[in-house]
Amino acid sequence: MLKKKRSAGNKNKQSNFAKLSIFQPNKYRFKKSCPLSIKGAPTVDYKNIKLLKKYTSENGKILPSRITNVSQKKQRELSLSIKRARNLALI
Repeated sequence: MLKKKRSAGNKNKQSNFAKLSIFQPNKYRFKKSCPLSIKGAPTVDYKNIKLLKKYTSENGKILPSRITNVSQKKQRELSLSIKRARNLALI
């Protein structure tokens, strides 16, 4: 008897998650902070290859900001510096 009550509680939790839809207003918003805008963050420069490699994929493509949580301003700086580093054959 106890096992049936516990399993019924788990089904209710699962059904609440199933009710969530893309088209519903988002109640759970999480603030994403830019890792390059915080205090003590490294400067974005074409000579900083270690930093630039973090924001490129294995194939050498620039990762989008929705994946890396980088702000628009810093994303533009990143893409420009990655392209400069490519032209100089640093990457």
